[in-house]
Amino acid sequence: MPSLDPAHVDTLLEVAERSIEQSLRTGAPWLPDPEGHAATLRERRATFVTLRREGKLRGCVGTLEAVRPLVVDVAHNAWAAAFRDPRFPPLEAAEREGLEIHLSLLLPAEPLDFGSEEDLLGQLRPGVDGLILEEGGRRGTFLPAVWESLPEPRAFLRELKRKAGLPADHWSDTLRAQRYKVESLP
Repeated sequence: MPSLDPAHVDTLLEVAERSIEQSLRTGAPWLPDPEGHAATLRERRATFVTLRREGKLRGCVGTLEAVRPLVVDVAHNAWAAAFRDPRFPPLEAAEREGLEIHLSLLLPAEPLDFGSEEDLLGQLRPGVDGLILEEGGRRGTFLPAVWESLPEPRAFLRELKRKAGLPADHWSDTLRAQRYKVESLP
């Protein structure tokens, strides 16, 4: 998929900001009408919205499958990152100033074929790949940006297993993995 032009990036960032600000004012989520936006912004895309304050994570929520128009997915995930990330209390108005909004537009995931943990580790591309792990109804993902804090593949995989609700040393022949790339904005 081609990169978005700067005007579309600005629109998506404005949509994310409006979603958060309107929810702070009204307490209700806001979703834009996709028909009022360019065709590129109406395409179904999977996104994650990451919020940071003073360089620290303040919320991150997204979708792994493209189920909504891009502009709607960004608005929904901005609202969810601010008010529904279970790791944080709902965002308060006093926190809005200095809140950084980062968008990740996911490219389609590709399944990985591996026979062992070593094989899987050997296929990971640090700093490039996001990874989805699935096992027995449990699922977790790390965006490629997580490599910044977990640059070693074994540690990255271990922490992703924990995030998915699995023991860090878990291994089975039914474990599935997919990797994906993202377009990071801004």
